[in-house]
Amino acid sequence: MRPRTLRARLVAGLLVLLALACAAVGAAGSLSLNRFMVDQLDRQLSMTAGRFAASLEHDDDRDGHGDSRGQSPGTLGVRLVDGRVTHAAVVTAEEADIRLTSADAAVLAAVPLDRRAHSVELSELDDYRVMAVPGADGDVLVNGLPLEGVNAAVHRLQITESVVFAIVMILTGVAGTTWVRLSLRPLDRVTATARRVSTLPLASGAVALPDRVPDEDPRTEVGQLGAAFNRMLGHVGEALAWRHASEQRMRTFAADAGHELRTPLATVRAHAELARRHPGDVPGEIRHALERIDAESGRMGTLVDDLLLLARLDAGRPLARDPVDLTRVVIDAAGDARVSAPGHRWRLRLPEEPVTITGDAGRIHQVVANLLANAHTHTPPGTTVTVSVRAPAPGAAELTVHDDGPGIPEDVRAEIFERFVRADKARSRARGGSGLGLAIVKAVVASHGGDVSVESRPGDTLFRVFLPAG
Repeated sequence: MRPRTLRARLVAGLLVLLALACAAVGAAGSLSLNRFMVDQLDRQLSMTAGRFAASLEHDDDRDGHGDSRGQSPGTLGVRLVDGRVTHAAVVTAEEADIRLTSADAAVLAAVPLDRRAHSVELSELDDYRVMAVPGADGDVLVNGLPLEGVNAAVHRLQITESVVFAIVMILTGVAGTTWVRLSLRPLDRVTATARRVSTLPLASGAVALPDRVPDEDPRTEVGQLGAAFNRMLGHVGEALAWRHASEQRMRTFAADAGHELRTPLATVRAHAELARRHPGDVPGEIRHALERIDAESGRMGTLVDDLLLLARLDAGRPLARDPVDLTRVVIDAAGDARVSAPGHRWRLRLPEEPVTITGDAGRIHQVVANLLANAHTHTPPGTTVTVSVRAPAPGAAELTVHDDGPGIPEDVRAEIFERFVRADKARSRARGGSGLGLAIVKAVVASHGGDVSVESRPGDTLFRVFLPAG
């Protein structure tokens, strides 16, 4: 399996390069030793120049062993006449004469008469280094020395090299892992900082970014990465601070505007009501204008109240903490919605036992009422709206509002709970509302420690509210 981490790849690459270097050194050492020892055998063959092979024919004892004095053990002597072996012997501790197979005789007969050593493989004697020289009476004298010692020495060298290289590889792997870990420690700090940033709630509110990465040495790649990462954190921090300040200014403005507008609106409504109660005759156009002033000022008063509620929730003001029968709240809100939108089909799915939570009863009622108002405002008459309540755990509640209307456009779904966001931007304000209803739902649910989500596609829209135990 290929290593996945950068640390593992660096260590693996180091070990691969070291293994290649060790293999090259081992091969060069083995070849050099083999060449040196073979040259030694060649010089020894040149010095003997067929002497042992010549002694086989002129042996005084006539025992066929030849004169082996001064010959090293394993020395081969062969005399050939017309390509046939007439005498053959090997110097050993006990006897010297041997019988060569026809294949071995053919191999020896093929050795060139160039007074140079050649390597041959004999079935009876393994590998030999042999040299053929012409004899005095037209025969061919072949002397040879075994390569067994050379092969054994090279084999021992290879075993030694393998053991040494294995130890070096192990030590290098341990040392390399430690060195790579120390070298990549700055990168680990960058990774840890990035991981901490990824867990921060960057969507809204004030965000405290973690400390900057201390490694900013421009001479190293990791230092350059750390410097770039720190600059990025600086830009992100500035952007978040600017956004938070802008949000604070907007919330302050909304709260101040709500407070400032409340008194003038009350005055306008009072004067409109006073004008409508005038005892004299009022032209129809004037009376209609007064009614519209009263209706619009009432609608604007509702908007001001919503803004003030959001401002209080943003400020973190505590809500009431009382037992709330969510089942009763849903029944009351659904009854109001049935009166407001009689053209819709309203269904309730409630458990047999009441579902009770701890919270602010008025705000919980506002959450349910806003969800039901959103359902009948943005769906045509005849749509079925189903409200369900269940207790997934003791002391907790889950409220769902489902409708089979046209659904929420995908480009609006992600920001549906933001302020002043309207699902149908082409719809008039009078028909579509202020865009604060779902924002209030999210803020109230969040203040109770709960969560709200939406799933929607044509013919299937589901709002899900989870409210934990107090």
